[in-house]
Amino acid sequence: MQTERILSFLRAIAANNNRPWFLEHKDEYTSCRQDFEDGVSMAINHIAEFDPEIAHLTVKDCVYRFNRDTRFSEDKSPYKRHLGAYICAKGKKSLRGGYYIHLEPGNCLLATGSYWLPTNILTSTRNEIMGNIDLWREAVENRQFISFFGRPGGGKWEHSSKGFGLEMLKTCPSGFPRDYEFIEYLRMKDYCCWKRVPDTFFDGDAWVKEAVRIFKVAKPMMDIINNVIDDYE
Repeated sequence: MQTERILSFLRAIAANNNRPWFLEHKDEYTSCRQDFEDGVSMAINHIAEFDPEIAHLTVKDCVYRFNRDTRFSEDKSPYKRHLGAYICAKGKKSLRGGYYIHLEPGNCLLATGSYWLPTNILTSTRNEIMGNIDLWREAVENRQFISFFGRPGGGKWEHSSKGFGLEMLKTCPSGFPRDYEFIEYLRMKDYCCWKRVPDTFFDGDAWVKEAVRIFKVAKPMMDIINNVIDDYE
């Protein structure tokens, strides 16, 4: 991808977030979006080599709309300030965990997993973790996972370069043993891990190999979560 061109447009839309300006620069947007979509297509092909469940996806299945949904927001600016794609076997609106690519000036990142689960699935996920704690620890306590994403609650979304879990309960979830040895995994309110990358990360085509390396490290964790979610979806 031509990252600087894309990020330059995103900086401009952040400063001129209105429909007249966007229409005047629509050709520039179209060119940047096509470049981004070409990169997402390449990512799908490479991820499918180790996760064939996503091989059927098209770019359209994965890339989010650029227009914001302002119905329930005090911010009525019509356009997003980033480009994002969620590569998930059951689609970008699914609860199922997937692979997320995010381009935003000063806030580019890669993420894997499921960032929101309803209470019943979250409870089942916690039970699954307890029932397979050795497998879970193997997935999230190995050197590579900790290097890329850290430990539960160790990073805050707004300020950290990496993280595992966006939110944590302050105490043990209801119905679970308070003295459980690995209670930190049950206190998690989501099972998403992320790693911020430099703005230059997505330049050219070589970034895909590094993204795949990061995604592959997170996949065993995500597989455990998805095994639960699949019982509900």
